[in-house]
Amino acid sequence: ASPGRDMTIDELARRAGVTTRNVRAYQERGLLAPPTKVGRTGYYDEAHLERLETIGRLLDEGFSLAAIRSLLDAWEDGGSLADVLGFEQALAAPYSAERPERLTLDELADRLQGEAEEGAVALARAQAAGLLEVGDDGTVVVTNPVVLELGVVLRDVGMPVDALAEELTRLRVDADTIAARFVDLFLTHVWEPFESAGSPPDELARITEALQATRPVPSAAASAMVAQAMRRRMDDVSERLLAATRRADGEG
Repeated sequence: ASPGRDMTIDELARRAGVTTRNVRAYQERGLLAPPTKVGRTGYYDEAHLERLETIGRLLDEGFSLAAIRSLLDAWEDGGSLADVLGFEQALAAPYSAERPERLTLDELADRLQGEAEEGAVALARAQAAGLLEVGDDGTVVVTNPVVLELGVVLRDVGMPVDALAEELTRLRVDADTIAARFVDLFLTHVWEPFESAGSPPDELARITEALQATRPVPSAAASAMVAQAMRRRMDDVSERLLAATRRADGEG
């Protein structure tokens, strides 16, 4: 073998810490360039090894082979791998630190408390509101534990399960509408101009920054506006509430 092309597939696989089957699979998927043939033997160089090490790092970070192919294609088209990775990670990052919670039906019943019939209604309503997913194995995935807990708090102060579930379903629809509008804003004013310009690689870092800046805005803005709206609405009914407390105090 000549210098720079001195690894057989077995040697390459050993140095990269993968199997020869992996090497062949990556070649078939277009992730790894074919070897240089000398006679009937294929030889690999350091570039192949670096590519395999990059693939390994991306797999460890949770990227699928299809996503890795897209990343590497973008890199080869002139983009910085760090910029491409940054955009992929910003795109895939969760929008909340909250994680779904898996419970048994008995654990969920303890969480919901109340009468058995009310608990069954609460379960069905929470499913309809998209807060729960019931699996075939008898467990329940609470997709939004915080919202479920807040619903329990409101139920405990006297709000009926049916009314709460209906309101949470409406809230989910409202949230979808708000999210759709902000996604449209990002696509219309940031992404589409970038795409129309031919997706220049040197602009990808700026697009990633725009995406990251956009992420927290919908929830923060909605929270602030709902707080203001609650203040206005409570002000509207405050006289009625205060009058009722004065009557109750007088009767006492």
